[in-house]
Amino acid sequence: MRSSVRTNVLLVLAIILAGGVLGAAPARADGPSFDCAKASLPAEKAICADPQLSAIDLLVSKAFKGFEPAFGGDKRKIARELIADRNACKGDTACIVSAQNNALQTYGNAPSWVQDYNIALIGKKALEAASRNPEGMDQPLPSAIGQCASTHIKTLTARLGDDPLESASPEAGSAATFTNGGTAVSYDREPGLAASKVGDAAIMCLISIPRDCPAGDDRGRFYYGIDLAIKGSWALPDSQHLCGGA
Repeated sequence: MRSSVRTNVLLVLAIILAGGVLGAAPARADGPSFDCAKASLPAEKAICADPQLSAIDLLVSKAFKGFEPAFGGDKRKIARELIADRNACKGDTACIVSAQNNALQTYGNAPSWVQDYNIALIGKKALEAASRNPEGMDQPLPSAIGQCASTHIKTLTARLGDDPLESASPEAGSAATFTNGGTAVSYDREPGLAASKVGDAAIMCLISIPRDCPAGDDRGRFYYGIDLAIKGSWALPDSQHLCGGA
């Protein structure tokens, strides 16, 4: 999901996307990139059973062919890590799409419909996760793609400094911290965060882990978040610079 990720300001939009985009996404007959007769892993079987997932898997395979690592890493090692992310999802469709979209972003070729499909599915999953924790008890920050966790907003400020986001200028960007240790940063005034309040209950889902990075630099994990009080949502990285940045 890099800086091109679209922000869904209202939670209801995620619901609309879950119904609308799922039907609008190209349901192609081609794909996946592997022989479904030999599929053995739950993630592979889920891909074979879903035309959307099959089409996305074929896109990933094609995008990999033209991929060159940005920081001199091993191309096949990066691919293996991305496939492991996908396989760890087992049969969880929202997780698989997040992992595959992350692969497309890594390879530099992510169609907008895949990104929208990703946000639609993860938005629905976030709501379901929140409903299973009605007391809103804090949960550990997600560490694997597709995981969601309840938390609360701890701070809301401009991207740099301690100016409250509510009164900061639009050019000051946005930053948030959460009680489970999570963070969210944007160079823009993020509507979903700007409408939120410190203390609001929220849900965070990890949707991408950077794999094409310099050794030891893991900045730039993207989280999809929802403020459960005001129904705002966002999809933002955990730092103002992605891995390899300044």
